[in-house]
Amino acid sequence: MIIALLAVTFAIAFVVSAIVARLFRASIRSILERIIADEISAAWVRYLQFAIYVVGISSGVRIHRLDNYILPMARGPKEKAEILALNTDRWVLEVYRTVIGTLQGVAWMLLVFFLVALVAYVIVRIFESRKRRES
Repeated sequence: MIIALLAVTFAIAFVVSAIVARLFRASIRSILERIIADEISAAWVRYLQFAIYVVGISSGVRIHRLDNYILPMARGPKEKAEILALNTDRWVLEVYRTVIGTLQGVAWMLLVFFLVALVAYVIVRIFESRKRRES
């Protein structure tokens, strides 16, 4: 049952990452083409698409959370250690955690990318304005 949960959470994290990567592909491409006016911007777009998948899947599939269904854990200091039952409620909770974890991880990654891109854009604009003044 734990293998099925792992496979389902992986598939969900992959699909959510694919949707986000598709939604942001055009934005990432236009930003990088503006900042890096070269053919290498296409390689950076591909790398960022790959990074979205990696961060999304690693954020969504939480292996350490799946240990709760294999290893016995005590909830309190005086309680007996037991393995959590993987029932329908837990499946729904794990699917929800997978979706939210994937979105959260990708959102942080994209936030960092867009902040760095904003700084790079400002630097490019400063150099462009200096070139215009010198001409």
